[in-house]
Amino acid sequence: MSAMGDWIGFVWGWLATHGDIIIIQTVNGIVTGMILALIASGLTLIFGIMDVVNFAHGELFMLGAYVGVVVLSISGSFWLALVLSTLVVALIGAALQITTLRPLVGRDPLNTILATFGISLVLQNYALWQFGPVPRKLDEPITGQFVLFYLAYPWYRLLIALLSGAIIGGLYLFLKHGTYGIWIRATTQDRVMAQAMGIPVPWVHTGVFAIGAGMAAASGVLFGPLIGINHAMGLDWVLKAFIVVVVGGMGNLGGSIAASIFVSLLEAYAAIVVSPAQAVIVSFVVLILTLLFRPTGLFVPTPK
Repeated sequence: MSAMGDWIGFVWGWLATHGDIIIIQTVNGIVTGMILALIASGLTLIFGIMDVVNFAHGELFMLGAYVGVVVLSISGSFWLALVLSTLVVALIGAALQITTLRPLVGRDPLNTILATFGISLVLQNYALWQFGPVPRKLDEPITGQFVLFYLAYPWYRLLIALLSGAIIGGLYLFLKHGTYGIWIRATTQDRVMAQAMGIPVPWVHTGVFAIGAGMAAASGVLFGPLIGINHAMGLDWVLKAFIVVVVGGMGNLGGSIAASIFVSLLEAYAAIVVSPAQAVIVSFVVLILTLLFRPTGLFVPTPK
Protein backbone atom coordinates (compact mmCIF):
# COMPACT_ATOMS: atom_id res chain seq x y z
CA MET A 1 0.00 0.00 0.00
CA SER A 2 2.88 2.29 0.87
CA ALA A 3 4.54 1.55 -2.46
CA MET A 4 1.30 2.39 -4.28
CA GLY A 5 1.02 5.62 -2.33
CA ASP A 6 4.62 6.53 -3.15
CA TRP A 7 3.95 5.85 -6.84
CA ILE A 8 0.79 7.98 -6.85
CA GLY A 9 2.66 10.74 -5.04
CA PHE A 10 5.48 10.61 -7.58
CA VAL A 11 3.06 10.79 -10.53
CA TRP A 12 1.10 13.64 -8.94
CA GLY A 13 4.30 15.57 -8.20
CA TRP A 14 5.55 15.07 -11.74
CA LEU A 15 2.25 16.29 -13.20
CA ALA A 16 2.29 19.33 -10.90
CA THR A 17 5.85 20.17 -11.96
CA HIS A 18 5.30 19.62 -15.69
CA GLY A 19 1.67 20.71 -15.98
CA ASP A 20 2.46 23.77 -18.10
CA ILE A 21 4.59 21.72 -20.47
CA ILE A 22 1.80 19.16 -20.83
CA ILE A 23 -0.72 21.86 -21.75
CA ILE A 24 1.66 23.40 -24.30
CA GLN A 25 2.36 20.00 -25.83
CA THR A 26 -1.38 19.30 -25.93
CA VAL A 27 -1.90 22.46 -27.98
CA ASN A 28 1.03 21.53 -30.24
CA GLY A 29 -0.36 18.01 -30.70
CA ILE A 30 -3.82 19.26 -31.64
CA VAL A 31 -2.42 21.81 -34.11
CA THR A 32 -0.16 19.23 -35.76
CA GLY A 33 -2.98 16.69 -35.65
CA MET A 34 -5.35 18.98 -37.53
CA ILE A 35 -2.93 19.65 -40.39
CA LEU A 36 -2.14 15.93 -40.51
CA ALA A 37 -5.89 15.22 -40.57
CA LEU A 38 -6.22 17.51 -43.59
CA ILE A 39 -3.51 15.57 -45.44
CA ALA A 40 -4.88 12.19 -44.38
CA SER A 41 -8.47 13.12 -45.31
CA GLY A 42 -7.52 13.47 -48.96
CA LEU A 43 -5.61 10.19 -48.84
CA THR A 44 -8.53 8.43 -47.14
CA LEU A 45 -11.04 9.85 -49.61
CA ILE A 46 -9.03 8.59 -52.59
CA PHE A 47 -8.64 5.12 -51.12
CA GLY A 48 -12.24 4.87 -49.93
CA ILE A 49 -13.71 5.76 -53.32
CA MET A 50 -11.13 4.49 -55.79
CA ASP A 51 -9.33 1.72 -53.86
CA VAL A 52 -6.08 3.44 -54.85
CA VAL A 53 -3.15 3.71 -52.44
CA ASN A 54 -1.75 7.05 -53.61
CA PHE A 55 2.00 7.11 -53.02
CA ALA A 56 2.18 10.47 -54.82
CA HIS A 57 0.09 12.22 -52.12
CA GLY A 58 3.18 13.59 -50.37
CA GLU A 59 4.46 15.09 -53.61
CA LEU A 60 1.10 16.79 -54.19
CA PHE A 61 1.53 18.26 -50.69
CA MET A 62 5.01 19.45 -51.69
CA LEU A 63 3.83 20.76 -55.06
CA GLY A 64 1.09 22.78 -53.35
CA ALA A 65 3.68 24.44 -51.13
CA TYR A 66 5.87 25.35 -54.11
CA VAL A 67 2.91 26.75 -56.07
CA GLY A 68 2.11 28.80 -52.97
CA VAL A 69 5.67 30.17 -52.94
CA VAL A 70 5.40 31.22 -56.60
CA VAL A 71 1.98 32.86 -56.22
CA LEU A 72 2.99 34.63 -53.02
CA SER A 73 6.14 36.02 -54.66
CA ILE A 74 4.04 37.41 -57.54
CA SER A 75 0.92 38.62 -55.73
CA GLY A 76 2.11 39.19 -52.16
CA SER A 77 -1.13 37.63 -50.87
CA PHE A 78 -0.92 34.46 -48.76
CA TRP A 79 -4.66 33.82 -49.07
CA LEU A 80 -4.56 34.09 -52.86
CA ALA A 81 -1.63 31.67 -52.80
CA LEU A 82 -3.70 29.24 -50.70
CA VAL A 83 -6.69 29.35 -53.07
CA LEU A 84 -4.74 29.22 -56.35
CA SER A 85 -2.42 26.50 -55.10
CA THR A 86 -5.42 24.34 -54.15
CA LEU A 87 -7.06 24.87 -57.55
CA VAL A 88 -3.88 24.37 -59.61
CA VAL A 89 -2.87 21.15 -57.86
CA ALA A 90 -6.46 19.89 -58.01
CA LEU A 91 -6.36 20.33 -61.80
CA ILE A 92 -2.99 18.59 -61.94
CA GLY A 93 -4.46 15.76 -59.88
CA ALA A 94 -7.40 15.45 -62.25
CA ALA A 95 -5.04 15.31 -65.24
CA LEU A 96 -2.91 12.64 -63.56
CA GLN A 97 -5.98 10.54 -62.80
CA ILE A 98 -7.28 10.74 -66.38
CA THR A 99 -3.96 10.04 -68.08
CA THR A 100 -2.33 7.58 -65.65
CA LEU A 101 -4.78 5.95 -63.25
CA ARG A 102 -8.00 5.68 -65.28
CA PRO A 103 -6.43 3.30 -67.85
CA LEU A 104 -5.41 1.03 -64.94
CA VAL A 105 -8.93 0.58 -63.53
CA GLY A 106 -9.72 -3.12 -63.13
CA ARG A 107 -6.10 -4.22 -63.26
CA ASP A 108 -3.90 -5.61 -60.49
CA PRO A 109 -3.72 -3.07 -57.59
CA LEU A 110 0.06 -3.37 -57.77
CA ASN A 111 -0.12 -1.50 -61.10
CA THR A 112 -1.69 1.58 -59.47
CA ILE A 113 0.80 1.43 -56.59
CA LEU A 114 3.71 1.42 -59.04
CA ALA A 115 2.06 4.15 -61.12
CA THR A 116 1.58 6.51 -58.17
CA PHE A 117 5.10 5.73 -56.95
CA GLY A 118 6.40 6.65 -60.41
CA ILE A 119 4.38 9.90 -60.34
CA SER A 120 5.90 10.75 -56.96
CA LEU A 121 9.44 10.32 -58.35
CA VAL A 122 8.65 12.46 -61.39
CA LEU A 123 7.15 15.28 -59.28
CA GLN A 124 9.96 15.14 -56.75
CA ASN A 125 12.70 15.34 -59.38
CA TYR A 126 10.82 18.06 -61.28
CA ALA A 127 10.69 20.17 -58.11
CA LEU A 128 14.41 19.58 -57.53
CA TRP A 129 15.20 20.60 -61.12
CA GLN A 130 12.87 23.63 -61.12
CA PHE A 131 13.47 25.05 -57.64
CA GLY A 132 16.83 23.59 -56.61
CA PRO A 133 17.88 21.93 -53.34
CA VAL A 134 17.82 25.11 -51.22
CA PRO A 135 14.69 25.19 -49.00
CA ARG A 136 12.16 27.95 -49.63
CA LYS A 137 10.00 29.67 -47.01
CA LEU A 138 6.44 30.97 -47.06
CA ASP A 139 5.75 34.09 -45.01
CA GLU A 140 2.96 33.54 -42.52
CA PRO A 141 0.04 35.98 -42.87
CA ILE A 142 -0.29 36.53 -39.11
CA THR A 143 2.84 37.23 -37.07
CA GLY A 144 1.35 38.00 -33.66
CA GLN A 145 1.89 35.90 -30.57
CA PHE A 146 0.21 35.37 -27.22
CA VAL A 147 1.64 34.17 -23.94
CA LEU A 148 0.95 30.53 -23.12
CA PHE A 149 2.50 30.10 -19.67
CA TYR A 150 6.13 31.11 -20.16
CA LEU A 151 6.17 30.75 -23.96
CA ALA A 152 5.16 33.15 -26.72
CA TYR A 153 2.84 30.99 -28.82
CA PRO A 154 2.13 32.07 -32.45
CA TRP A 155 -1.44 32.90 -33.40
CA TYR A 156 -0.76 31.38 -36.80
CA ARG A 157 -0.49 27.88 -35.34
CA LEU A 158 -3.99 28.19 -33.94
CA LEU A 159 -5.20 29.66 -37.24
CA ILE A 160 -4.03 26.68 -39.30
CA ALA A 161 -5.77 24.30 -36.88
CA LEU A 162 -9.02 26.24 -37.32
CA LEU A 163 -8.64 26.47 -41.10
CA SER A 164 -7.89 22.75 -41.35
CA GLY A 165 -10.99 21.99 -39.30
CA ALA A 166 -13.06 24.32 -41.51
CA ILE A 167 -11.84 22.65 -44.72
CA ILE A 168 -12.53 19.17 -43.34
CA GLY A 169 -15.97 20.35 -42.15
CA GLY A 170 -16.68 21.75 -45.60
CA LEU A 171 -15.73 18.40 -47.13
CA TYR A 172 -18.10 16.61 -44.76
CA LEU A 173 -21.01 18.93 -45.65
CA PHE A 174 -20.21 18.55 -49.35
CA LEU A 175 -20.28 14.76 -49.11
CA LYS A 176 -23.43 14.84 -46.99
CA HIS A 177 -25.58 17.34 -48.87
CA GLY A 178 -24.02 18.19 -52.26
CA THR A 179 -25.26 16.46 -55.41
CA TYR A 180 -21.75 15.44 -56.40
CA GLY A 181 -21.16 14.38 -52.80
CA ILE A 182 -24.18 12.07 -53.00
CA TRP A 183 -22.75 10.60 -56.20
CA ILE A 184 -19.47 9.99 -54.37
CA ARG A 185 -21.21 8.22 -51.48
CA ALA A 186 -23.25 6.13 -53.91
CA THR A 187 -20.09 5.13 -55.76
CA THR A 188 -18.51 4.14 -52.45
CA GLN A 189 -21.42 1.87 -51.52
CA ASP A 190 -21.89 0.11 -54.88
CA ARG A 191 -19.89 1.20 -57.90
CA VAL A 192 -21.74 -1.03 -60.39
CA MET A 193 -25.20 0.01 -59.21
CA ALA A 194 -24.18 3.68 -59.23
CA GLN A 195 -23.10 3.38 -62.85
CA ALA A 196 -26.35 1.58 -63.70
CA MET A 197 -28.27 4.50 -62.18
CA GLY A 198 -26.56 6.90 -64.57
CA ILE A 199 -23.83 8.25 -62.28
CA PRO A 200 -20.65 8.94 -64.33
CA VAL A 201 -18.36 6.83 -62.13
CA PRO A 202 -15.12 7.54 -64.10
CA TRP A 203 -15.64 11.28 -63.67
CA VAL A 204 -16.53 10.79 -60.02
CA HIS A 205 -13.13 9.11 -59.61
CA THR A 206 -11.48 12.04 -61.38
CA GLY A 207 -13.26 14.53 -59.13
CA VAL A 208 -12.33 12.59 -56.00
CA PHE A 209 -8.66 12.48 -56.97
CA ALA A 210 -8.77 16.21 -57.71
CA ILE A 211 -10.33 16.94 -54.30
CA GLY A 212 -7.72 14.80 -52.55
CA ALA A 213 -4.92 16.54 -54.45
CA GLY A 214 -6.36 19.96 -53.62
CA MET A 215 -6.55 19.11 -49.91
CA ALA A 216 -2.92 17.99 -49.98
CA ALA A 217 -1.96 21.27 -51.67
CA ALA A 218 -3.87 23.33 -49.11
CA SER A 219 -2.02 21.45 -46.36
CA GLY A 220 1.31 22.28 -47.98
CA VAL A 221 0.55 26.01 -48.13
CA LEU A 222 -0.84 26.17 -44.59
CA PHE A 223 2.09 24.30 -43.07
CA GLY A 224 4.68 25.91 -45.34
CA PRO A 225 5.44 28.87 -43.03
CA LEU A 226 6.37 26.46 -40.21
CA ILE A 227 8.82 24.26 -42.14
CA GLY A 228 11.37 24.57 -44.90
CA ILE A 229 9.86 23.85 -48.32
CA ASN A 230 11.99 21.44 -50.34
CA HIS A 231 11.56 18.69 -52.91
CA ALA A 232 11.60 15.91 -50.28
CA MET A 233 9.25 17.49 -47.72
CA GLY A 234 6.32 15.28 -48.64
CA LEU A 235 7.99 12.02 -47.61
CA ASP A 236 7.70 12.43 -43.83
CA TRP A 237 4.15 13.74 -43.99
CA VAL A 238 2.77 11.13 -46.33
CA LEU A 239 4.35 8.45 -44.14
CA LYS A 240 2.52 9.87 -41.12
CA ALA A 241 -0.65 10.16 -43.19
CA PHE A 242 -0.47 6.47 -44.12
CA ILE A 243 0.00 5.59 -40.44
CA VAL A 244 -3.11 7.50 -39.35
CA VAL A 245 -5.14 6.13 -42.27
CA VAL A 246 -4.33 2.59 -41.13
CA VAL A 247 -4.86 3.40 -37.44
CA GLY A 248 -8.13 5.20 -38.17
CA GLY A 249 -9.38 2.56 -40.60
CA MET A 250 -8.80 2.47 -44.35
CA GLY A 251 -11.43 4.60 -46.08
CA ASN A 252 -12.86 5.87 -42.76
CA LEU A 253 -12.79 9.69 -42.90
CA GLY A 254 -13.84 10.27 -39.30
CA GLY A 255 -11.42 7.61 -38.08
CA SER A 256 -8.52 9.26 -39.91
CA ILE A 257 -9.26 12.61 -38.27
CA ALA A 258 -9.44 11.02 -34.80
CA ALA A 259 -6.28 8.99 -35.45
CA SER A 260 -4.40 12.11 -36.63
CA ILE A 261 -5.06 13.94 -33.38
CA PHE A 262 -4.46 10.79 -31.30
CA VAL A 263 -1.07 10.00 -32.87
CA SER A 264 0.04 13.65 -32.83
CA LEU A 265 -0.82 13.97 -29.14
CA LEU A 266 1.09 10.79 -28.32
CA GLU A 267 4.16 12.12 -30.14
CA ALA A 268 3.83 15.49 -28.42
CA TYR A 269 3.63 13.88 -24.97
CA ALA A 270 6.52 11.53 -25.76
CA ALA A 271 8.64 14.56 -26.72
CA ILE A 272 8.46 15.69 -23.08
CA VAL A 273 10.62 12.78 -21.91
CA VAL A 274 12.63 12.00 -25.07
CA SER A 275 13.87 14.00 -28.05
CA PRO A 276 11.37 14.88 -30.82
CA ALA A 277 13.28 12.59 -33.22
CA GLN A 278 12.80 9.67 -30.82
CA ALA A 279 9.16 10.59 -30.14
CA VAL A 280 8.31 9.76 -33.77
CA ILE A 281 8.83 6.08 -32.88
CA VAL A 282 5.57 6.22 -30.90
CA SER A 283 3.49 6.47 -34.09
CA PHE A 284 5.17 3.35 -35.53
CA VAL A 285 4.51 1.48 -32.29
CA VAL A 286 0.82 2.43 -32.53
CA LEU A 287 0.80 1.28 -36.18
CA ILE A 288 2.30 -2.13 -35.32
CA LEU A 289 -0.07 -2.66 -32.38
CA THR A 290 -3.04 -1.72 -34.58
CA LEU A 291 -2.04 -4.17 -37.30
CA LEU A 292 -1.54 -6.91 -34.69
CA PHE A 293 -4.66 -6.46 -32.57
CA ARG A 294 -7.11 -4.30 -34.55
CA PRO A 295 -6.23 -4.46 -38.27
CA THR A 296 -9.52 -2.84 -39.31
CA GLY A 297 -8.53 0.33 -37.39
CA LEU A 298 -8.80 1.62 -33.85
CA PHE A 299 -11.63 4.03 -34.64
CA VAL A 300 -13.81 1.74 -36.76
CA PRO A 301 -17.02 0.76 -34.90
CA THR A 302 -17.20 -2.90 -33.92
CA PRO A 303 -20.00 -4.70 -35.81
CA LYS A 304 -22.80 -5.86 -33.53
